[in-house]
Amino acid sequence: MKKRILFTSLSIIAAIIIFAGWKLAGDATGFKRDKYFLLVKTGMNFPELMDLVRRDTVVKNPGIFEWVANRMDYPEHMKAGRYEIHSGMNLLSLLHMLDKGRQAPVNLIITKLRTKEDLASLVGKKLECDSASFIDFLNNTDSLKEFRLDSNTVMTAIFPNTYSYFWNTTPEKVFRKLFANYKNYWTPERVQMAKEHGLTPSTAYIVASIVEEETNRREDKPKVASVYINRLHKGMKLAADPTIKFALHNFELKRIYEKYLQVESPYNTYRYAGLPPGPICTPAPETLEAVLTAPATNYLYFVAKPDFSGYSNFAETFEQHLQFARAYQKSLDEQMKIGASEKKDAGK
Repeated sequence: MKKRILFTSLSIIAAIIIFAGWKLAGDATGFKRDKYFLLVKTGMNFPELMDLVRRDTVVKNPGIFEWVANRMDYPEHMKAGRYEIHSGMNLLSLLHMLDKGRQAPVNLIITKLRTKEDLASLVGKKLECDSASFIDFLNNTDSLKEFRLDSNTVMTAIFPNTYSYFWNTTPEKVFRKLFANYKNYWTPERVQMAKEHGLTPSTAYIVASIVEEETNRREDKPKVASVYINRLHKGMKLAADPTIKFALHNFELKRIYEKYLQVESPYNTYRYAGLPPGPICTPAPETLEAVLTAPATNYLYFVAKPDFSGYSNFAETFEQHLQFARAYQKSLDEQMKIGASEKKDAGK
């Protein structure tokens, strides 16, 4: 009888051990997608985490998750971060990942941005720090002193690229990685190339930002750059239409009318000589290279070709420029007439 009771007790214990092992080593996830990203916010406590786990059905059995987490003392040393949980993950692997703080990195992909607000918005959507805290950093003169930048030139350190971060990275550390890429780009050779054009890394970047907005044609970019470099050397106003769009914060403008040229802004290069105080976009690497390798020309003007190819006609004199401008305006007027006629016919 005693042997039977002992055998039964051992069987029950074995069954409990097997059941517990199955619970810990088997599929613990409760969501239906292939993966779920658990966001453990900075300062979050364990009860708040458990609320999130239950609300999003992260695991099948939150009670077992909580019990095991407590046995591991996980609540005492939670680590903020973004954790990638795969469907079918077992409880021990999941908690071990959280306990060790093994985050899934976030890729911050920077392409063409125009303003600090655009950059802050992108960072705020991808990382824990919100856009307001990041824009505060970009506007903080004290924060930028060590980088030898100010709130106007800070965007010259932003190069289109893909940057990998942990989700809970602070604004300062986000910027430090961006700045490290900036420093890597500006080798002594490139700094010298800029100097030969009478430019610094910051001013070369500002010129490139204007060129970026002026043309999409790779072949024209060096010549457009030479126009603005020549105007700078002669003390002429840059008179760059894209700077007016930036000054107005209206990037959808198709044509720049006389009334727009009156806007009061240091970015209005029709009113003020020299470069604007900061870039008007984040130029592509090829555009910055076009500035650094700009050919020696006497070009002071350019205007779109009348064939609407996207290329420009370049001129050394204003008289020659006027001829090219009239040809383009004539083609534009004809194009508008054709469009209006087609629209009228379509309405019949």
